[in-house]
Amino acid sequence: MTAALISADEVAAFARDGAVVARGVFRDWIGTIAAGIEHNLREPGPYAADSVSADQPGRFFDDYCNWQRLPDIEQVVRASPAAQLAAQAMRSTTAQFFHDHVLIKEPGTQKPTPWHQDAPYYFVEGTQTVSLWIPVEPVREATLRLIAGSHLWPKPVLPVRWATDAAFYAEPGDYLPVPDPDTQPEHTVLEWELEPGDAVLFDFRTVHGARGNPGADRRRVLSLRFVGDDARFVERPGRTSPPFPDHGMKPGERLRSDWFPILFG
Repeated sequence: MTAALISADEVAAFARDGAVVARGVFRDWIGTIAAGIEHNLREPGPYAADSVSADQPGRFFDDYCNWQRLPDIEQVVRASPAAQLAAQAMRSTTAQFFHDHVLIKEPGTQKPTPWHQDAPYYFVEGTQTVSLWIPVEPVREATLRLIAGSHLWPKPVLPVRWATDAAFYAEPGDYLPVPDPDTQPEHTVLEWELEPGDAVLFDFRTVHGARGNPGADRRRVLSLRFVGDDARFVERPGRTSPPFPDHGMKPGERLRSDWFPILFG
């Protein structure tokens, strides 16, 4: 029997709200995660981006799909409890790794992370998906914020580009407008103060964002994304993010396991 990393009540909350917090699961992995993040910052990959312009304070750096060239990140992906935790949260017999994402907000950064869902950017759909958002430092004001139940909305939210807020795809498609839960009281926002070792788990379809980082400490996060049994490749109206060029998959197929390894089950 595999030990439970989150309780039955927490799994139920994840299914109901689209997000839950798991306390202390990565406590023993913080040093490894921090080393991998710093390696990524020193040697950015081809998808690295800064979402704060030169005339704005602070820095918001993010990069993804680097786990195979960064040994510390690969160790976390393959050897930490991440895949097992993902499978348990998704109620899936398998956990297939999709991609890694490093997000750094330096002190004094005012720019927020815009409200968005991950799913419309991705070429995968399913009810069994999960992102693990793992901070290295204690997080207060700059914590992740999520709209409870938004993973069950009938349509996806318009995907936008973080640096400009422009629509991500040339074809606008049939999307809901980007919400503003701070002015729309019908939305319930979930957010938690976090310690190193905690992780926020959320469905790819859950609408989320984050404030800037007004404090004196950095906010470094490693996010790991997994899919479960029912996830399938789907075509989008343009280049997805991440793009994974020349993958060769067809609609309705499971993600190819030589590119996206099954790490649990």
